[in-house]
Amino acid sequence: MAGSGLNLRVIMRDNETTGIAQPDLAAALIRCTNGDKQALRAIFEAEGGRLIAIAQRIVRRRELAEEVVQDSFVQIWTKSHQYDTSRGSARGWIYAIVRNKALNTIRASRHEDLTEPDILVTLADANTDDEVDQAWADLGAQSRLRQCLAALEETKRKPILMAYICGYTHGEIAGRLRIPLGTAKAWIRRGLSALRECMA
Repeated sequence: MAGSGLNLRVIMRDNETTGIAQPDLAAALIRCTNGDKQALRAIFEAEGGRLIAIAQRIVRRRELAEEVVQDSFVQIWTKSHQYDTSRGSARGWIYAIVRNKALNTIRASRHEDLTEPDILVTLADANTDDEVDQAWADLGAQSRLRQCLAALEETKRKPILMAYICGYTHGEIAGRLRIPLGTAKAWIRRGLSALRECMA
């Protein structure tokens, strides 16, 4: 991994057989800012599996998802000083970097992620409530983002959390919420508009 001196592919393999206690992510980011490479490794050991799963849900290929996460950890290492505890949780900040990197990878390849109707039926049967609830819980209780999201109707807040925190595509959101794709896009668009107004 360029820039950090860590080989995340080795950690990926090792992490499959070792149980690593989850670190205090905010403290680990501060240690990264101070040049502590073990802190970056600790973050990966705690969150790497879930981050790869989120990236794979977006880019669809495991190998590409691993590349996305590896590139994201370079960014986490070099930009750890930009993390601000007053603007949300460390986990939310880390996950946003991975999600954005995955989305940029899709855009760069000009790949349109279309979800087939039969896949939507399968997705509708999957329970995402726990994941969305966890994403909500990870937002800082006093953060402005959480306050603005709390002011949104459930139909606007949940799709936004699913898209921008959990990493679901619009098609996946439509399938899991059992709504037309156009409706999912409209809910997200209106929710983001209201969120921007609140944040401003």
